[in-house]
Amino acid sequence: MRPNIVVVLADDMGWGDLGCYGSSIPTPNIDRLAAEGVRATNAHSASAVCTPSRYALMTGRYAWRGPLKSFVLMGHGPALIEPERPTLASVLKGQGYATGAFGKWHLGLGWRHTDGSVRSAFEPGAQLHDDVETDFGRDIDYAAPFTGGPTELGFDRFFGIAGSLDMPPYVFLDQDRTVGIPDREKERYLTEQRPGLQVEGFDEEEVDVAFAREAVAFIERQDGPFLCYLATSAPHRPNVPPPFIRGRSGLGDRADGVCLVDWMVGEVVGALERRGILDDTLVIVTSDNGAVVYFTDDGDLRLHRPNGDWRGQKGDLWDGGHREPFIARWPARIPAGSVIDSPLCLTDILPTAAAAAGTEAGVEDGRDVLAVLAGDAVLDPERPLVHHSLSGRFALRAGRWKAIFSLDSGGGFSDRSISHLFDGSGEPLQTPPWDSAHPEGQLYDMESDPQETRNLWAEHPDVVARLYDVLRGICVDPTSGLPFDVDLEAAAGR
Repeated sequence: MRPNIVVVLADDMGWGDLGCYGSSIPTPNIDRLAAEGVRATNAHSASAVCTPSRYALMTGRYAWRGPLKSFVLMGHGPALIEPERPTLASVLKGQGYATGAFGKWHLGLGWRHTDGSVRSAFEPGAQLHDDVETDFGRDIDYAAPFTGGPTELGFDRFFGIAGSLDMPPYVFLDQDRTVGIPDREKERYLTEQRPGLQVEGFDEEEVDVAFAREAVAFIERQDGPFLCYLATSAPHRPNVPPPFIRGRSGLGDRADGVCLVDWMVGEVVGALERRGILDDTLVIVTSDNGAVVYFTDDGDLRLHRPNGDWRGQKGDLWDGGHREPFIARWPARIPAGSVIDSPLCLTDILPTAAAAAGTEAGVEDGRDVLAVLAGDAVLDPERPLVHHSLSGRFALRAGRWKAIFSLDSGGGFSDRSISHLFDGSGEPLQTPPWDSAHPEGQLYDMESDPQETRNLWAEHPDVVARLYDVLRGICVDPTSGLPFDVDLEAAAGR
């Protein structure tokens, strides 16, 4: 029997945020799924930031294969997924699944401007990185439907927001329109929120609650197989847990945001149980990238480490930027209480869901890992996974080795000053690019040094050269953003 499929994607939730990964934050609903299913310890996002990570989950391919080579889209960014590209929703819809998306989209939309134009991400020289003024929304015709969104990419039902909760427009989206017209400047700015327009009465505390409510309503209406994709805004800043959640963690608003994600999972699982279909559903819970640990008001790192013991944070090529919690439950295939260490990637969700639905996705980068989750197979430990940073730098892990083709964090949040974190400019960071003029990099033995403390780049030039060659083979050509002409001897430190 084909399962229903539920994918919950949290926003900036780190590897160390869940109880089942050792956190003191109470997450009983997600912990239950782990106890009744499988918990992966070596799962990674395809990027260390939001938009490219979501592109990879939705399409099964790395985002740098498309037009976005670095940074993220803002709330009024153009639609990023090619209209003809198969998606998680369109593949399952083709198998007779009802499909619903609820929450943060952050993959761009075809907003109509007041002059009648609609930006395209696919035109030569297309502007993808909006500054504060461009993203404000003054020139958007909010009365017109947007194009290129979820309902044109395979989703029957969509209710959510355009970008992150710190980006305009501050309004809900329903199918292909805004719920009301954002006609006034934001009345009250929360932490790191960018200037823009809102609808009357927009309340951030109710956003995730509304997402959960709509997802539950969708589940309750179905009488056949369905896909429910729930993308939370928590625990991304600004952290605004509703009153019934606030204080639950005892560790501050961000940790309460993790509790909010857990509550949302509980709402969905409860709906499945009430309908008697929980055991007929493949439930996956994961996150889009690592947590930000830059902000002191997000919590005391001596009391809680959102990314566990992994080095780095969101945006970084170190593992704190992209190693994710990943839990899956489906009693018909997945044994309870299992733990796997196979190298997984969020690109694998589409082909795995397709396999569960009885079809193949035929994507470029993801793999069907259903048998791996079930404990019937083990992925090749040498499977190469590509990691990508905020500024578009590359790393490759294969087996015990991880090569970072950059200095420092690869132009992630650990390399930035706080004054540049939220300007939305997408300007190059201070870390020099990895190219023929800057061939220095990092190489770590992840078996003996999982915290990435001992750089072995100069000691193993043969490994550096081999991994660079593998990465070039995956990237195919320099349009990916990876330099193809770096001298291997210089790069290896000879």
